[in-house]
Amino acid sequence: MNGFDTIIYEKKDSIAFVTLNRPQLLNAYNIKMRDELYQALTAIKDDSEVRVVIFSGARDRAFCAGADLTEFLTAPTPIIARQARWERDIWGVFLSLPQPLIAALHGYVLGSGIEIALCCDLRFASEDARFGLPETGIGIMPAAGGTQTLPRIIGRAKTLEMLLAGIWLDAQQAYCLGLVNRIVPRHDLLPTTHRVAQKIATYSPLVVRWAKQAIRRGMDLPLLHGLEMERKLATLALTTINTDGGEP
Repeated sequence: MNGFDTIIYEKKDSIAFVTLNRPQLLNAYNIKMRDELYQALTAIKDDSEVRVVIFSGARDRAFCAGADLTEFLTAPTPIIARQARWERDIWGVFLSLPQPLIAALHGYVLGSGIEIALCCDLRFASEDARFGLPETGIGIMPAAGGTQTLPRIIGRAKTLEMLLAGIWLDAQQAYCLGLVNRIVPRHDLLPTTHRVAQKIATYSPLVVRWAKQAIRRGMDLPLLHGLEMERKLATLALTTINTDGGEP
C-alpha cells in the first residue's frame, strides 16, 4: 500500500508498520492523516496476513505532538462534521482492530498522540518521551477518546490533573502509572518493539486475537460475565486447535 503523504505504511512478513510522517510539524495529526490512517487501518483489519501492528513517529522529536490546530479549529458545518464522523470513524477502527497494536513512543506524545497510543495494546517509550493532554489550556476538549481511555489506564485523579492542571508526565512517571509497559534507550526503541512484535507473531493468531478480545471486552463487564466470556473463548480455542490438529 503506497502513495500516502502523511503516513508510511509497510508490511514485512506478518508485521505491519505504520509511521506518522509529518516530521516538520512534529507529526501533528491533521485531516489528511486521519483519512490515510483510516484507509491503512481498514486494510490491516481485513488482512489475515497481518498478525501485529507497530505504530511510530518519523524522525527524532515526536511521536505526535497533537492535532494540527490550523485545521481542526476551523469547524465544518454540523452536517459535514456528522458525515465525516460516520464515514471515517478512525478511533472506532483503531479500537476494533483484532490484531495486537504496539506503540513505539518517543519525544512529544501529546493530545491526539497520546490518544493514538491509548488505542494500542502495548506502549513502549524511550527515555525522552513526554506525555500530556494540553487541550483545555487552549480552550478545547479532547475529542479522540482521551477522557475515557486515559482514566482507564492511569486512574481518574491523575487524568484530571493532566487535563485540568496541564501536568505532563515524563517516561518514568508514565511507567510508574502503567501508561507505558517499559522504558528503553532511544536507539533501542524500534528494535525492542520489533522483537516483541516478532515474538507475538509466532503465536497462534486466533488465540492472540481472542486473548485481546477477552481483556478488552472483559474490562467493561461485571466479573462473572467476563469469566463466562473467557470460558467460551478458551473452549473455542481448544476446539479450533483440536479440529485443525494444531495451530489455529
